[in-house]
Amino acid sequence: MIRRRELEEIGLSFLDVICCGFGAIILLLMIVKIAEPIVLEDPTVDLEGLVAQKRDSLHAIQGQTRQLVRQISDRERQLLGELAELARVEEELSEVLAQYLATEEDADRQVAELSSLGRAKQSLSEEMERLLGLEFTRADNTIAGIPVDSEYIIFVIDTSGSMYGYAWRLVRQKVSETLDVYPTVKGIQVMNDMGDYMFGQYAGRWIKDSEAIRRNIVQRMGTWNVYSNSSPVEGIERAIDVFYADDKKISIYVFGDDFQGQSIEDVVDRVDRKNRVDETGDRRVRIHAVGFPVVLGNPTGARFAALMRELTYRNNGTFVGLPSYN
Repeated sequence: MIRRRELEEIGLSFLDVICCGFGAIILLLMIVKIAEPIVLEDPTVDLEGLVAQKRDSLHAIQGQTRQLVRQISDRERQLLGELAELARVEEELSEVLAQYLATEEDADRQVAELSSLGRAKQSLSEEMERLLGLEFTRADNTIAGIPVDSEYIIFVIDTSGSMYGYAWRLVRQKVSETLDVYPTVKGIQVMNDMGDYMFGQYAGRWIKDSEAIRRNIVQRMGTWNVYSNSSPVEGIERAIDVFYADDKKISIYVFGDDFQGQSIEDVVDRVDRKNRVDETGDRRVRIHAVGFPVVLGNPTGARFAALMRELTYRNNGTFVGLPSYN
């Protein structure tokens, strides 16, 4: 009976130990397994995608670089052009300043000359009054036999090789002297014997008279060498056709040395029809002429003189034949 009790005590103690062990294992498992493991970094990287991205970035930077280089080149060319333009403007400014100084000197000299001429005119007027009397008036408004009552003047100038090569210095001188005969007019025009205008921008209209215009005309004469057939007819007819007006007194000055036309009579008749007679029996356009003896002794030179003598006579003008062009 005593033996049975010992076996039961041993059996219970073993079961208690086993249960406690399992319980301890379960408790450890519950303590250790709190959360799932966290992946801190993906060990695999897409290297091909990264290389492609870097390549695209490189291409973009290279494109921007080329564009910037082109812009810099364009700016450099623009800067060089502006520097060249600045140099040209500075050169023109220097020329203008030089011309201004020269013009200022000319103006001072002209003022002195005008003052001298004014004193001479006053003395002459006093002398004329003493000799001719206070009531004296000129019978006709002429200077050296040439009427100067016109308000508008037109030059028709032969620009042929013979004139330009031999008599041009004298032609410029006579143009200047003719302008001096008219202290002031309402309009001026210059064309060659073909009817081509010296100043194309004023074609078909009057140039307003001024000292600057007169200087420009004489100066332009120095290089005005345009084609000519050495016959004044076209220029005279165009001058009358374009500028004839019933309310204007006009004088045409023909400078030439030659006439290549066939019939003098035909030219005179055509001019008569164009330059009509007004109610007083006069023609509105006077025609004056100066003959330059470049082709002296040549039949064409004699025919020019014959033509201009008849035209000037019939159109209330004067013909002057120069004996020499030297």
